[in-house]
Amino acid sequence: MIKTGNELVQLAMSHKKEHHKLFLQLQKMSNHDINELFHTADEYIFQEINCLDCANCCKTTPALILEKDAKRIAKHLKISVSEFYKQYTVKDEDRDDVFKNVPCVFLGEDNYCSLYEVRPESCREYPHTQHHKMKQILDITFKNREICPAVFDIVEMIKDSLK
Repeated sequence: MIKTGNELVQLAMSHKKEHHKLFLQLQKMSNHDINELFHTADEYIFQEINCLDCANCCKTTPALILEKDAKRIAKHLKISVSEFYKQYTVKDEDRDDVFKNVPCVFLGEDNYCSLYEVRPESCREYPHTQHHKMKQILDITFKNREICPAVFDIVEMIKDSLK
């Protein structure tokens, strides 16, 4: 059973010290080596995990909306880009456009996304464990252990592989 919500946060917190130590170790490695570890673990873990069983990302984290995302989604929704921004986005603390509602208004009760084919780039790439510069996003990955059960499992797999 996939752990989500408070269960996952508690599990991530109980492993925080050892994961922090691991991430300090990772920061000393080359980007190539970090990529290899994450990409290999990602491929293995996602053979076992179906995101539709969880959708915690969509339930807890507002997606970043790039201008190209807004144009694509607005066209799909048959509304103007300005109407899309007005109706569905807000500026976050970094002044980036993000979906204003959490859980995402496009997430169905069955965990399917009604925008799946035109979803934002940030959703397409989540949980970013196939990123080509993993070293640059280790801080985000560390936070994502609390949101995504797959990231937690990937981190655990990497930790075990480096023992």
